[in-house]
Amino acid sequence: MREVFRNKRVFITGHTGFKGTWLTMLLNKMGARVMGYALSPNTCPAMYNVVNANEYCLSVVGDLRDRELLEKTMVDFEPDFIFHLAAQPIVRTSYNIPVETFEVNTLGTVNVLEAMRTMEKRCVAVMITTDKVYRNNESGQAYTEDDPLGGYDPYSASKAAAEIVIDSYRNSFFNPNSYEQHHKSVASVRAGNVIGGGDWAADRLVPDIARALSAGKAIEIRNPKAVRPWQHVLEPLMGYITVAAKISQNPTSFNEGFNFGPNPADVVTVGDMAQMGVDIWGEGTLEFPKQVNQPHEAKLLSLDIAKAQKLLGWKPMMNARKALDITLRWYKAYYAGEDMRLLTERQIDDFLKQYEGK
Repeated sequence: MREVFRNKRVFITGHTGFKGTWLTMLLNKMGARVMGYALSPNTCPAMYNVVNANEYCLSVVGDLRDRELLEKTMVDFEPDFIFHLAAQPIVRTSYNIPVETFEVNTLGTVNVLEAMRTMEKRCVAVMITTDKVYRNNESGQAYTEDDPLGGYDPYSASKAAAEIVIDSYRNSFFNPNSYEQHHKSVASVRAGNVIGGGDWAADRLVPDIARALSAGKAIEIRNPKAVRPWQHVLEPLMGYITVAAKISQNPTSFNEGFNFGPNPADVVTVGDMAQMGVDIWGEGTLEFPKQVNQPHEAKLLSLDIAKAQKLLGWKPMMNARKALDITLRWYKAYYAGEDMRLLTERQIDDFLKQYEGK
């Protein structure tokens, strides 16, 4: 894996976000030359600033909707790999700004693919969407990559639409059967509920847990019975990297969608994860305030990861408790004033040793 990315040019959209920062640091560890394109971090604190991630990449502040700037930045950089993460990622926020959510998530994806289409260099693109792209019937079934797409809320619908866009471009402009004409490969990847140190987004369980416990307050839980596939951020990121590496070795294969999630035993309720967080932290209480006129959120979500396991040789390395333990140790260290860049690098190193030694 390291040999694939050493000295390669990697273009990341959304590098200033939570997942984007982790990916930037992970690829830097593998010797890649990273350029990021994103808006400035939109939380305070923000992981990107906490770990001084500007030192791991070339960074361009730009909007996905600015197609001219995006195209010029990407074409001038001449990337070998593209990882498209930039998005409006919050379900509840999408109810407040539905138009912007569709512009960023769907048309932003169009703009990335259009910029890629103007490039003459061989390139592999991994387009990151979400587990919420599937038409969710709330049955608790584990969705496979071939299940129908859908979306109740604007966020889920915008990401499902992005998947249709990706498939359209793959068929129309980047068809594997005509690879020698265009030299482009495109995969889409879908992950579950990702946790890890440095996420301070609103309306996310683990950041809410860390904020409450660090302040000595009770954790307020909105939907304790909602079921989610929990995984540490490094797990799906390694999946994304694995897809890119596989395609680089065989450009006409793996140009499709892949699910990355935990083992079935780690698809657990919000209430159970919150209680697990209290147990790991060593103190704290849960509160369940009455929810009135709240926007719809899926109650049951689960991904079938058999395809990624079989075709890519990828598998989850941590269970939910291990992922949450590593995550909360990161937050405890942050609130204790430790060197978070050093700690984050150490967590990446420990994960890579485990992954490469599997």
